[in-house]
Amino acid sequence: MRAVILSGSGRTADPWHPYADTSLVLAGIAREAGFDVEIVLGPLEGLASLDDDVRVVIVNAGDPDGPIPDGDPDPGDPSPELVSRAADGLDRALDRGVGVLAVHSAAATLRELPAYGEALGGRWVRDRSWHPEIGEAHVHIVGNHAIADGLADFTVFDERYTDLPLTGVIEPIAEHEEAGIRHPLVWARELGRSRVVYSGLGHDLRSYESAAHRDLVHRALRWLRQVPAPTAGHPLADAGSPA
Repeated sequence: MRAVILSGSGRTADPWHPYADTSLVLAGIAREAGFDVEIVLGPLEGLASLDDDVRVVIVNAGDPDGPIPDGDPDPGDPSPELVSRAADGLDRALDRGVGVLAVHSAAATLRELPAYGEALGGRWVRDRSWHPEIGEAHVHIVGNHAIADGLADFTVFDERYTDLPLTGVIEPIAEHEEAGIRHPLVWARELGRSRVVYSGLGHDLRSYESAAHRDLVHRALRWLRQVPAPTAGHPLADAGSPA
């Protein structure tokens, strides 16, 4: 089984997230889950060259409209040809059946591809979404999804993305609490032949020091690899309960 990690680079790098480091950790977890792993710099570039035998795509990248790291050259806007090829690659993958794991700031990336935001189920919206100061966070496991089965609440050193407007129906796996209100933190979706998991965790290497967090990622990858999913229909049509 092949997995491709689309790692933040150029316009999708930022001053806050060490994508090179966290992508290496994600690659290690994916290998433990049975995947042959390739890391590609840039989500548009990775989708534009996505092979049909890739079973899972892991998105670990940032907002293309955000600031670039200090000292890095401005890469400029992507070419219309690259955006078009990436959109075609995403559409083909969703049609044939692919697993997508979107991590942390991946809620803000690939803004050039509306279909990605629709598939993800939620988006980071500037001037609305936010997070408390990074620190020790309590993760509440919720629901009865297969990924959550047997998991217990845990703590992790991380950011807690808050007020991500949902773009579709989600099946919650984990939540966090801020000011007495529960917010979705990890969720799953089935979209025709494809499966998607979003995790708001994974800001930097300290997040992956949590064995429970690594176990959650491992479980998500094992569920995502079961594609094409057993449901049929339009790639952006919500399916029922998970298999």
